[in-house]
Parts: sequence; structure tokens; C-alpha cells
Amino acid sequence: MFASVAADPAFRWPAEGVSRVPFRLYSDPEIYAREQQRLFRGPIWNYLCLEIDVPNSGDYCQGTIGETPIVVTRDDEGILHALVNRCAHKGALVCLRQRGHADSLTCVYHSWSYDLAGRLQSVAFRHGLRGKGGMPDDFQPSQHRLQPIRLATFCGLVFGSFSDATPDIETFLGPQVAGVLRRNLGRPLKRLGQHSQVIHNNWKLYAENVRDSYHATLLHTFYTTFKINRLDMDGGMILSEDGRHSLSYAKRAQLTESAEYAKVHSAQYKSGLQGPQLLDAFTEFDDGITHMIQTVFPTLTVQLTLNSLAVRFFTPRGIDRTELFWNYLGYADDDENHTAMRVRQANLTGAAGLVSLEDGCINEFVQRGARGSEDVSEFLEMGGTEVASSDGSRATETAIRGFWQGYRALMGL
Repeated sequence: MFASVAADPAFRWPAEGVSRVPFRLYSDPEIYAREQQRLFRGPIWNYLCLEIDVPNSGDYCQGTIGETPIVVTRDDEGILHALVNRCAHKGALVCLRQRGHADSLTCVYHSWSYDLAGRLQSVAFRHGLRGKGGMPDDFQPSQHRLQPIRLATFCGLVFGSFSDATPDIETFLGPQVAGVLRRNLGRPLKRLGQHSQVIHNNWKLYAENVRDSYHATLLHTFYTTFKINRLDMDGGMILSEDGRHSLSYAKRAQLTESAEYAKVHSAQYKSGLQGPQLLDAFTEFDDGITHMIQTVFPTLTVQLTLNSLAVRFFTPRGIDRTELFWNYLGYADDDENHTAMRVRQANLTGAAGLVSLEDGCINEFVQRGARGSEDVSEFLEMGGTEVASSDGSRATETAIRGFWQGYRALMGL
């Protein structure tokens, strides 16, 4: 099945490389199925949850790798485990709640019960009733368990991988990505809120969106109007050595008004805020960065907007459906004033955020606009055709090209 995609004479990646992306990739069911095997089960680390989701022995939290449901548990010895959330009997989900606390994991269908490391503990009616029925005499519980997968943690983030070939987590991230994660998440964290939304587009369109550093100044009028994130601020785009991960940043204090903005529709507004305290901020880092979008291939984003810190995770729910999770965070040692600022600024982003609500529909516009045009390709030459960092400019699509470079390598396309 999968070999035919690469061999299909009707599908050839354009000769221009990653500066062209066929629209077919957003709607072809065979390509989507290939992604589940070659990409999500390939030699990469997939974000699962936060360590603060499972702080104590007995805690568990659901995650996902592609369309495969995963549960992360912390056992009685405090050890974390990542397990496929699928009963070894009939394949039903074992964990139904997003997060919880339990002494064991029991499937509601036939009461197969597992310990927090995924080992089968008991089977209802294993020995039958009144000497009849039950499991065969040679049934071995040790041969029937929840499927374990590899697990790694980094700066409070929990990752899982199906592949033995996946390098250690710090090698996978690379020094630049690891360094910025330590900057933002290298302190004890606390959760301020969480929500999710379903967006009606292929998951890769959102992967492009968070790597698109210049649409924010055009699509998101709030950013431009209130000078939170504009292209005429000092900033840049930094890519990992392999191009898969990226960092877009801006420095609000270093705004140099540009004549080009006179023609930009998003700059034609003279609005004011009835609650200007929404944009009150305090200085946290000495590098001057006030807006940052960091992506970790394939589906993780860490966001810092003023003082609003969030971890976003998106996962495919079908060819044209994606679920996007928002986790808003603070630091454990924040005082009440700093926490209140973070909570107010959280209104900038999210499903109904003053900034990012547009992202909830724009990718669907692409999904709909590309329908029936599978033989046409995106044109991605803003900032050139290379995959390289662009320090000093965010008017570039280099991070999008970097995503597709990593994608092609894993998919064999």
C-alpha cells in the first residue's frame, strides 16, 4: 500500500524541491495512512504531555502519537511510563478520562486490569464459573500487557517514540532548540489553564502556520495595531541544523516604523483598548525578546507572547480534521501580580484569542481552496528557496521549507 505512493506516476514532488508543496498532501488518504507509519511511528520524539500532568505516583494523562492513543502513567516508585491506550484483549481504550489518579488501569469492557507499568494483573472470570469456561490452562498474563513505548523528558515536557532508532532527546532537539526550551521551561512550572479546539484542515497546514513568521503581521490585525508583533521589529528566524525545528522571535522595544506598512491592510486601524492593562507586561529575560514561537517537529509549539507562556500541541483526527490543545503556564514561584498578568495576556491567543482566532479558520480556507487542485503546488519562495536561518528578518518561509525537508526524508517522497 505505502510503496505505491512513492511509485505512483501521478505523484512526483516538483523539481523545485521544498519551495513547492503539492496540495495532494492535504487530501490523499494513502499519504495520510503512510504518515501514521513512516512519520509518527518513525525515528522521532512525539510530544505527549507535561510532567506537571502526572506529578504524583498513581497519576495518569492521555496523549497521542498521530492517531494512536497513548497514556502516560507514574507508578508507585515514581517512574514514568508511556503505554498505548489499547486493551490487550479486545482493543478498547483503557483510560477514558484525560487525566486522573488510580491504583491500576482497568478496561470497562471485560475488566482486564493492568498495573501502572502496563502489566496485566487480573482477568475477570479467568478460571470460569463452577469449573466451566475461563481462559486456557496455558494462559500467561505476562504475555498480555499494554504496549510500552520509549519515553523521554526534557524541561518538563514528556515525549514518546515507537522507534528504537530515535536518538536521545537532546540530540533530536539539537543545541539551539534545547537551549531555548531551557530558557522558557527550565524552571518549575504551574498550569494556569487548558482548552482545545477542532480545526477543519489537515494537520500539516497548522504545522506550516506556526512556522509562517510573516503572516502574523498581515492576518492578525491586533498584533499590528497594538504593536505586539510586527515585521519592523528587530527579530529573526532560527532553524535547527536539520531544519525541522524553528524559532521565530521579535523584540517589541526595538520597533523601527517602516514605510512598507503604509500599504498593509492590517496597519490601517486606529483602535484603542478600553482595558489597556491587557498589554501590561514585565521584563523576564535580558535578551529583549517579547514574542517567540518555537516549533519542535512534528507537532509541538512553545509560545511566549509578552508574558503569556503556552505549550501548544496539535494532532491529526482525520485527513481534514486537527485537534489543537492549548496549555497556559506560569512559573511555580510567580507572585500574584505576575500570575494575573499571564492570565490576562492568555486572552491574546487560543481558540477565541484576540490574535489567534483567525488561525482557526484560515487553514480551513486553504483546505477548501485546494480542493480539486491536487495537481497544483504551493509556492514557497518568500526569503528564497533555501532551508537556513534568517537572522534579522522574518519575511521568510524558510521554516516552512524546513518542515517539508524533514517530512520528505521520513516519508520517502
